[in-house]
Amino acid sequence: MSTARNVSRISPRSVVVWTAVALVGAVGWAMLALARGEEVSAAWMVAAALGSYAIGYRFYSRFIAQRVLRVDKHRATPAERLDNGIDFHPTDRRVLLGHHFAAIAGAGPLVGPVLAAQMGYLPGTIWIVAGVILAGAVQDMVTLFFSMRRDGKSLGQMAREEIGPVGGAAALLAVFAIMIILLAVLALVVVNALAESPWGTFSIGMTVPIALFMGFYLRVLRPGRVTEVSLIGIALLLLALVSGRWVAESSWAGAFTLEPGTLVIWLLVYSFIASILPVWTLLAPRDYLSTFMKIGTIGLLAVGVVITVPTLKMDGITDFAGVGDGPVFAGSLFPFVFITIACGALSGFHALISSGTTPKMIQKETQVRMIGYGSMLMESFVAIMAMVAACIIDPGLYFSMNAPAGVIGDTVQSASEAVRSFGYSISPEQLAAAAKAVEEQTLLSRTGGAPTLAIGVSEIFSQVVGGAGMKAFWYHFAIMFEALFILTALDAGTRVGRFMLQDMLGNVHRSFRRVSWWPGLLFSSAVVVALWGYFLWVGVHEPLGGINQLFPLFGIANQLLAAVALAVCTTLLVKSGRLKWAWVTGVPLVWDAVVTLTASWQKVFSTDPKVGFFQQRADYQEAIEQGKVIAPAKNMDDMHTVVTNSTVDGVLSALFAILVVVVLVDAGRTCVRAARHPREATLHEAPYVPSQLTAPAGLFATAEEKSELAAASAGGGGTPDGGGPGGGSGAHRPGGGDG
Repeated sequence: MSTARNVSRISPRSVVVWTAVALVGAVGWAMLALARGEEVSAAWMVAAALGSYAIGYRFYSRFIAQRVLRVDKHRATPAERLDNGIDFHPTDRRVLLGHHFAAIAGAGPLVGPVLAAQMGYLPGTIWIVAGVILAGAVQDMVTLFFSMRRDGKSLGQMAREEIGPVGGAAALLAVFAIMIILLAVLALVVVNALAESPWGTFSIGMTVPIALFMGFYLRVLRPGRVTEVSLIGIALLLLALVSGRWVAESSWAGAFTLEPGTLVIWLLVYSFIASILPVWTLLAPRDYLSTFMKIGTIGLLAVGVVITVPTLKMDGITDFAGVGDGPVFAGSLFPFVFITIACGALSGFHALISSGTTPKMIQKETQVRMIGYGSMLMESFVAIMAMVAACIIDPGLYFSMNAPAGVIGDTVQSASEAVRSFGYSISPEQLAAAAKAVEEQTLLSRTGGAPTLAIGVSEIFSQVVGGAGMKAFWYHFAIMFEALFILTALDAGTRVGRFMLQDMLGNVHRSFRRVSWWPGLLFSSAVVVALWGYFLWVGVHEPLGGINQLFPLFGIANQLLAAVALAVCTTLLVKSGRLKWAWVTGVPLVWDAVVTLTASWQKVFSTDPKVGFFQQRADYQEAIEQGKVIAPAKNMDDMHTVVTNSTVDGVLSALFAILVVVVLVDAGRTCVRAARHPREATLHEAPYVPSQLTAPAGLFATAEEKSELAAASAGGGGTPDGGGPGGGSGAHRPGGGDG
């Protein structure tokens, strides 16, 4: 019997509780939206977000799981049917929730909201919360469900099988290209955070030997002791953070004060080596560390906001929202807020995870709600806290940190004058004092989001613990927190890119199909690193500001990938006889396609050189021919760099849009045919096999689930699946052991 029919009645107590939750969220939204000129507490933003998340998870995700997807707890998942202990293995839902969250939550939910704060706190906050409930979490859960029904097949494979070879080929090419842009932007965030910062560079550098030690400890010294090694790792991380301050004040400081170009080289070397090492040596330990650090830090930040009740100093909606000439990034509120804030609201990259490792590890179909929808809500809250951190600091400091050097100059005097022209004010002395408070040489043009978030974190945490004297510690703690899991995304992303490239090259040379074949492994890793390394080098040396140029391209690419995922999900809903529910993914698909293709059109064809890549190229090329240098370029080399970068960015924007349009057209054709002739629709779904596993659907087992677990254990002699990071603690197999 499908759990779709197990609809329980809502008790009076539940009515009271959920009414109270709804009121808290509604009051939070009212305070944010109706404030005019008076100060607004950041706590209202937290209340609005948490209240909305609770309502969305309790009601909308349950509706989708039970009515739309019709999840079936009696149907065996690929993890159970194909269990080989390597790729397919039933994994405890709590462990899998942590792994999935760590995989999807990279730098995006931190960077995007910080950049979008230029237009005020209200537009970005509305999109983060509404977008995740109606689009982002829906995409993640539905993609996970359909991939699980197809033996964990990837998004590209599903597109090729369910839409057609043309759309599938376009999807595969788009996915690989988008992966390269993603990695470049992630690496650029790390470079901008660590440049000229000996404290940060030393602390992050120490995480490499710490992770290697953890891998050896977990593999050789104390196998399976995940909690034990995690506590050791966290202690060593805190020691590295404290030691970084000593190093920064010692004679060693010069060795760890690195130029951006030098950091690029080190990142490329690190990512290449990390992507070819066995996964247990470096990648897995970083995954554990980043999960604990991420959840713990964001949770403490939320508690800090409630305790300190900081006010939002950024306007609800700034003038830049309408004019579109902001110093952080150019473009009007529509469509650019919706592509600048990708991760945290709607992220196509998540579909790669939801159709990657997770569907091969999930125990029960009923767990897609918690893992798919729930993890995305967690990431969205990370984005909300990033918005809070960006908006509680002085707007003058915000624009000084996030506008490129070509706009504000490289001195506190020039930055102060530039900020005044934006309509805000901050004195040179205040800028110098802000840098001194966190023991940095300068905070000017620290674009990329990480330093801005760190400043906000230090403001809140220092009010709770340590006062002003602890600002520097909390600032560098936040920098290490961000860079740690960004590095995890870099080596994991490079590894995934290598797999994709090896698959493609395997059509030319069969040996590439063997993932462990060393010549192919080394060659593929080198190519992937070289590709994203090129865009990273370009971003670091971009006269117009690397993150300012690359992030719109990243946002467009990521949202176009989301359109591919939503198109695949909508097609599968139609083909599987759920036409009346196709709006669940169809409405977000239409919105995402309209927004992102509009942004692509503007980035390609706009006559405003601050927005259109090709217009920017034409203006700078014309100036070169006339022998002129246009600010913020400082010489002819800068002028030629702008021309080259604008050309590449414009071509990629057009290419991504064309590929996705091909996918959408092919998907539309398939949907129309399936709607007209439903009996002729062919699904590539795995056959039904009864499940022998018993496991809870949510984080905590219900009374009914506890009874089922007890009955399974007593009746069949079943035992919990193995513990450890891949174990399925809390699941039982009636009539046998682990199988």
